[in-house]
Amino acid sequence: MSHLEPEAKIFACSQSVYLAEKIAEQYGIPLGKVTMSTYSDGEFQPSYEESIRGLRVFIVCSTFPTADNLMELLLMIDAAKRASARHITAVMPYFGWARQDRKDKPRVPIGAKLVANLLDAAGATRVMTMDLHADQIQGFFEKPVDHLFASTIFLPYVESLKLENLTIASPDMGGSKRAYAYSKFLESDVVICYKQRKAANVIDTMELIGEVKGRNVILVDDMIDTGGTLAKAADLMIEKGALSVRAICTHAILSGDAYDKIENSKLSELIVTDSIPLKRESKKIRVVSCAPLFAEVMHMVHHNNSISGKFIM
Repeated sequence: MSHLEPEAKIFACSQSVYLAEKIAEQYGIPLGKVTMSTYSDGEFQPSYEESIRGLRVFIVCSTFPTADNLMELLLMIDAAKRASARHITAVMPYFGWARQDRKDKPRVPIGAKLVANLLDAAGATRVMTMDLHADQIQGFFEKPVDHLFASTIFLPYVESLKLENLTIASPDMGGSKRAYAYSKFLESDVVICYKQRKAANVIDTMELIGEVKGRNVILVDDMIDTGGTLAKAADLMIEKGALSVRAICTHAILSGDAYDKIENSKLSELIVTDSIPLKRESKKIRVVSCAPLFAEVMHMVHHNNSISGKFIM
């Protein structure tokens, strides 16, 4: 390591250690040491157990619920700033509150913008994340944002399946851009599901725009929460004559009875990343690790190399 180039260190919030360990291994350095003091009322305080003065610090933390994950990340950023770290990168494989990217009705917050402000106020000098729910969230930040795409790791897996008569599908109108990007790379057809909701996470009706008869369909989405949309879409496509239906979802939130919905649906397979840890195993769920992607991009960022080659769609 040149004396002109500050060393890089990787740390993790407590709920993201499982992923940070894999990232650090891929990067080629040990995971940094952090201890957590917890008061009897639940208040907690992280502490770096090694010097980070003048260094580039990567803090790995997916901010899935509960809000303790976000608060822990903010405290670790603040601690790094006060410990004189030179660069502080918040590595957020899953960026929580991303669904609140606009006011969709009166008297509601824009949670994604609030989180961006909090990260900036805490002292983050850079943010690295993957498959934001809405691309425009990058504009909420005044600091550089590296927005990675899980397609970098998903597309090689899809190609390895060697599926004939492949069709890419979007489970809703909002995901059509993502579906078209996949279809362009894979040179396949595209279909779109049109759905109407009664309320959040509750689907009223769903219609299919396009033909799936005799096709092997792959649904693509940025996240799967309750699993209702994908399960309903898969069942609808099988009814319409699809040979098989798989789903690719970057962030496996899988709340409530989502696991049961997936296992009882017509989905052949659900492919997700490890941006969020699975709560339980399922024979239908395959996890493709995003650790190599983050480790490689973190190495490029640290050495001031271009990362544009990592965006394959």
